[in-house]
Amino acid sequence: MAFSMPGGEASVPARGRPIDLVHLARQTMGDRALEQEVLGLFVHQTQQVRERIAHAEPEECRQLAHGLRGAASGVGAFAIAECAAAIEAEPNDPQAKRKLTKLIDEARDFVAAICR
Repeated sequence: MAFSMPGGEASVPARGRPIDLVHLARQTMGDRALEQEVLGLFVHQTQQVRERIAHAEPEECRQLAHGLRGAASGVGAFAIAECAAAIEAEPNDPQAKRKLTKLIDEARDFVAAICR
């Protein structure tokens, strides 16, 4: 018997990956085409935010981080959401911004690998 999700419906969220695919599948009701579309939009958004957040003034940085936090939570990119929350709280933290860049790159590469 095959399952539509690895491990079946009893799968628990996998927080070790850049994107929690179990969470994403729940959000998209298992529609694979929708998952790919949502992930493509998310990758595009993260690339734009990454560039802007690096040079933004504190208030704009907070707004960008807030929007990214919501988008990341929606697709299951929980590490990005947590990092964005840290930047939202402290927009002048260069270490958090470097971490965000790394996490965005990891998510982009992960999405590229699973959408082949």
